[in-house]
Amino acid sequence: MSTILVRYCEIGLKSTPVRIRFEDILRNNMLTMLASDGIEALVSYADARYYIESEDIDGCVKSIKRVFGIGSLSVTEVCTSQMDDVCKTAAEYSVGRLSEGQSFAVKARREGTHPYKSMEIAKEAGSAIFLRNEHLGIKVDLTNPDHIFYIEIRNNKAYIFDEYIPCPGGLPLGSQGRVSADVEDDRGLVSAWMMMKRGCRVIVNGDYGNELLRRYDPYLKTKEDDKDILGKVKGISLEDLPKVDVSAYDVPVYFPTIGMSDDDVQSLLNSMRTSEF
Repeated sequence: MSTILVRYCEIGLKSTPVRIRFEDILRNNMLTMLASDGIEALVSYADARYYIESEDIDGCVKSIKRVFGIGSLSVTEVCTSQMDDVCKTAAEYSVGRLSEGQSFAVKARREGTHPYKSMEIAKEAGSAIFLRNEHLGIKVDLTNPDHIFYIEIRNNKAYIFDEYIPCPGGLPLGSQGRVSADVEDDRGLVSAWMMMKRGCRVIVNGDYGNELLRRYDPYLKTKEDDKDILGKVKGISLEDLPKVDVSAYDVPVYFPTIGMSDDDVQSLLNSMRTSEF
């Protein structure tokens, strides 16, 4: 069974107590997203990585890609960290992934103590991949390969994959308090999403695009009063800024898209809809 290897981003910059708290929030958010999509999965954590096991790997990827705080994920083949096992698994994993005449490279990294260096495991695994696909006329190119195989060795296990799938990044949803967002058009929709990416729970005022926002927050709240919020969010351009009277609010007012052109807003909106970041 394949395992999804999940990496966070900004959380790693926090102090230890904050990082631990954010890691717990992120794990709960992943479980919430998976549950809302009706996907059964086991989520575990060790050494700054989350590991997801499920019979529905494709469904897990589509679900987890919408969780804020995650930088990237990879669908991996898992084996022991023994050199022979890594080489054998890498060779089998490469079958069907290289086309005739293509070049390839292997990039490896390690965490923990092992009887080999990263370059040694990359060299041996690369040799195994070459021999397994030699009939295709493939070649090694460490500078500009057509295909890259990655090996991430973490203690007594090795994870082999060939793709980093980008995710929204940011901070875990719910780690930064609540804000209220006026969502009446595309700018308002993108502004609310950008605040969610910064870890804020967003209360939406308006019906524009709520279903899209709910894909990223299954517990999205709408049309509530502004009690106990930490800020107000408005989707406006720089040209419209003089029309806003910030003194009318008792909390800070945020304008996430103020420096974005209309094309920038549409580009991000397309990414939001496709979950391709």
